[in-house]
Amino acid sequence: MKKRLFLTILSVLVLVLAACGNTDAEKKEESASKGEEAKAIRIGYFPNMTHIATIVALEKGYFEEQFGSDVKIKTNTFNDGSSFMEAMSTDAIDIGTVGPTPALNTYIKNPKHEIISGAVNGGAVLVVAKDSNINSVKDLVGKKIAIPTFGSTQDVGLIKSLKDAGIDVNQVTKVKQAPADTAALILKGELDGAATQEPWGVNIETTAGAKLLLDENQFAWGSESTNTVVVARSKFTEANPELTKKYLKAHIQAINFINENPDEAIQLFLDHIKAITGKDLSKDEVTKAFDRLKATTDVNEDVIKEMATISKEAGYINSDDIEGLVNLTYLNEVLNEQ
Repeated sequence: MKKRLFLTILSVLVLVLAACGNTDAEKKEESASKGEEAKAIRIGYFPNMTHIATIVALEKGYFEEQFGSDVKIKTNTFNDGSSFMEAMSTDAIDIGTVGPTPALNTYIKNPKHEIISGAVNGGAVLVVAKDSNINSVKDLVGKKIAIPTFGSTQDVGLIKSLKDAGIDVNQVTKVKQAPADTAALILKGELDGAATQEPWGVNIETTAGAKLLLDENQFAWGSESTNTVVVARSKFTEANPELTKKYLKAHIQAINFINENPDEAIQLFLDHIKAITGKDLSKDEVTKAFDRLKATTDVNEDVIKEMATISKEAGYINSDDIEGLVNLTYLNEVLNEQ
């Protein structure tokens, strides 16, 4: 009896130790430990035109080129910034592209990440139903306007545009709506317009015959507004400074390719979206959307600070102190090496 009990306990201990060993191995693969470079990098992004730098870097193999064969690349796509930042906050992803507003909103509550580069400026617009009597921002009073999610960069951009026109944001009904479904709801008369990013602005114009009320130069902070940034977990960058710089080198390669070969970049974007969603996007629409944005590493910190102030005023965060959120040290080191 004692022998049987001993064997049972021994078996349980073996299983527990094996499980611990597997967990440690998995963690070691996912992230670095005490000076060792990570063996895997988990990249997050959206299947949107404003994330074209990440998409091109993946399609052109720039990440593989920079990381080498010893580092596994794992990707995750997201539909909104809230889910992206939740994944980063729970250590499910290491690095990727997202809007600055979700990044700063999460930073106030859980400052464990940093903006390390810009990715896209501009690329956000305000469209309205073609048969509406909306001809200026002031005409939005009493209307229903779609946003991707509350606290998103487009939401904050809409608030900025309303404030600039002297309109109380409470006079406009904001509706959380997936961009892919917005055109259909505008056609049904359930929405009066949308504050959105590309390629959805052009898609709504084409599919629903919507009017462009504010283009990328007029919406919120205009075409120089930081729309998409590279964000990384602080623990990841601290443990993996060289890997972080290799990511940025691939990011810069992609941006240079986009700006020097726009037609090829657009086709790579179309191919990528087809591969991951099964959807064929109109090349004419995507080309029009592409012309409304600028791929760049620039980060407009003044705009991001104002975004934080607006988010606080809107009640999304309880502070607008984002000191430490933007860290361009790695980017500047890479740029200085070139």
